[in-house]
Amino acid sequence: LVPGARSLLVVGGVAAVRALLDGADLSHPPDGEPREVTLDVVYDGEDLDLIAADAGISADAVVELHTEAVYTVAFTGFAPGFGYLTGLPEPLRQPRLESPRTRVPAGSVGLAGEFTGVYPRESPGGWRLLGHTSATLFDPHADPPALFAPGDRVRFRSVR
Repeated sequence: LVPGARSLLVVGGVAAVRALLDGADLSHPPDGEPREVTLDVVYDGEDLDLIAADAGISADAVVELHTEAVYTVAFTGFAPGFGYLTGLPEPLRQPRLESPRTRVPAGSVGLAGEFTGVYPRESPGGWRLLGHTSATLFDPHADPPALFAPGDRVRFRSVR
């Protein structure tokens, strides 16, 4: 199963899908409590002023809005360890950049549409960048390897 923003990809033939559904107990949520994760962020992103201008607020107000919200990991994707976080305040819901960057540094905190998220490794990307964190979001040698799992709650804390 591969969850997406508005879809669920089921990989396998019809028989495998039927067996999966027949064996699933859908009467209650999965066991396990969502984790609460707080990430320290330096709000120095190259798009911070653009985000503020498009929202009609100051850069300090952008940081305040971003740090006051509690986000939920809706699903993971794009790159190992990348969580799509919902709960972004309305003024910060902004489009992707018109022209994506060829290089976004690991730890960059960005936003696009209804989501905020953190790039777990250097990659291309089109999200507007607010700042950066030094947190490790994906370590293939850790258990679990990804910091975020669907359902986890995430907060951002401003640090200098």
